[in-house]
Amino acid sequence: MTSAILSFPERQMFAQKTIRPLSAAALGGIAFIKDTLIAIDTVKGHLLQIDPDSDNTKILNIHQVKEFTDVTGLAIWKDTLWVTRGNCVYSCNLTSLGLEHFVTLPYPANGIAVWESTIYVSSQKQGSILIFDSDTRKQITKFYAPGVGVENLAVSEETLWVCDTVEQTVYCIDRATGEVQFSVLTPFESPTGIAIHKNADTGKETLYVAYASVEPYIRDNPNADPNHELTYRDRTFIHALQYYCDQDKRYALSNGYLIEMSYVEEISPLEEVYLTEVEWRIALPSETDRQKVKHVEPIGLPFTEEIVDGQHVAVFKFDALTPGERHLFGWKAVLEVRGIKYRLSPRDVENIDEVPPEFQSRYLVDDDDLAMDTTIVRRAADEAIGTETNLLRKMYSIRNYVYDELSYGIKPHIDTPDIVLERGVGSCGEYVGVLLALCRLNGIPCRTAGRYKCPPYAEHQHVPLQPDFNHVWLEFYIPGFGWFPMESNPDDVGYGGPYPTRFFMGLCWYHIEIGKGIPFEILVSKGERLTKEDISIGELAINHIRFTILQELEPL
Repeated sequence: MTSAILSFPERQMFAQKTIRPLSAAALGGIAFIKDTLIAIDTVKGHLLQIDPDSDNTKILNIHQVKEFTDVTGLAIWKDTLWVTRGNCVYSCNLTSLGLEHFVTLPYPANGIAVWESTIYVSSQKQGSILIFDSDTRKQITKFYAPGVGVENLAVSEETLWVCDTVEQTVYCIDRATGEVQFSVLTPFESPTGIAIHKNADTGKETLYVAYASVEPYIRDNPNADPNHELTYRDRTFIHALQYYCDQDKRYALSNGYLIEMSYVEEISPLEEVYLTEVEWRIALPSETDRQKVKHVEPIGLPFTEEIVDGQHVAVFKFDALTPGERHLFGWKAVLEVRGIKYRLSPRDVENIDEVPPEFQSRYLVDDDDLAMDTTIVRRAADEAIGTETNLLRKMYSIRNYVYDELSYGIKPHIDTPDIVLERGVGSCGEYVGVLLALCRLNGIPCRTAGRYKCPPYAEHQHVPLQPDFNHVWLEFYIPGFGWFPMESNPDDVGYGGPYPTRFFMGLCWYHIEIGKGIPFEILVSKGERLTKEDISIGELAINHIRFTILQELEPL
């Protein structure tokens, strides 16, 4: 059996493709032996040998499937295989695959990594990464686990890599001290395994991450009427993780995609109107640390482009909009978008400057029906932070307070924060309203950000994709450092937490940033901006949003 694993000839680095091993249900730990991938199917108990080029898959433990069922972590050092199952850690020789007990933990052991005689074991229940000596079987020390989910491990030289299923994140950790150097968001949800491939010719190391989840699909059932029904199936695969860390700017980028986005308005009023000297202003995609605008062109009608507070805006002009008149107009943009994760600690913001006066007058006031003068909102602002004075800890506390108080629900319109807090249910926009109000009352400048998320189906390339909803999040400002993103509700995974921080100072590749700090879309007639009371854009036109994922971006 050993020769079957180790006899693959040395090859050039295989293409960075999505690896989809045949028959696999839910991949857990993964590891490389030269260019061959070894993985555990946690559900089936199959120890798989995978050719990354062809997806050709072989079961290695044909007589030991039962022993390997429910194995979650996997590591290989020389000719020894290490695995975690239940509360125990086991090892075995690759030739025999007879598991030998190494150590038992008080809680379930999840992931494992091995470097020479040092064994790293993660345990979500214990909240730690435990370090053992393989010769003495004694625990040497332990690190705090960086995330809140189930974590799997890989190790190389001085670095311990940790992938967290709930956080959708890979952490780069100093394996001597346990200090997190940086972290990156994975391009897909539910990362369950991580491995390092080293190119024999160049010595370059590439991280590969396994993913396991279920996906909905429409099944054609000839025995049912109607014959189409919703059901679910396993989804598991392995994909190369790109990362680039900019220590000076305090962020790390991960996998990205070239995306074409179209935003079009169709004039279709509920009641016919007559407007003259009309300017229909629609914000264009922003240039940010993670998003680059490659091309913009008009759709339907030409527009002029203006700069408002550093943001680009498309301006469509009409002499008049008359009853019965119909138009299609908008823009198409080609964007390079990557995942980003900023890293700041509370210690970094202990001695920050005061908020600039221009920020106080713009981002600390109630300028968007935030109900900041109501008793319920003011009480919530006080309860959210308690006695905390550190700005970053205030933000954590406010976010967690809102997550404790609210649960997610779609509403046909946006209510003010006082109503939302009283009701206890809110949409993403209502989460943002509550967060804005509590932050501003506590002296933290913040603003609405967003506007859409590309459907996160990276494998569906060159296929038109339509989002079900628009989406908003917020950005908060730290004097001396700048603006940082924070999602509205996706990290609210259940009452009481612990809540993941994947989108606290982080955005994935499918977040599209449009018109940062300015309104997304406004209507002007005779030089005056029209309000919702004058006429609602939603009652005047239907918007059409389309995304097309063109290709994965090359590594930075």
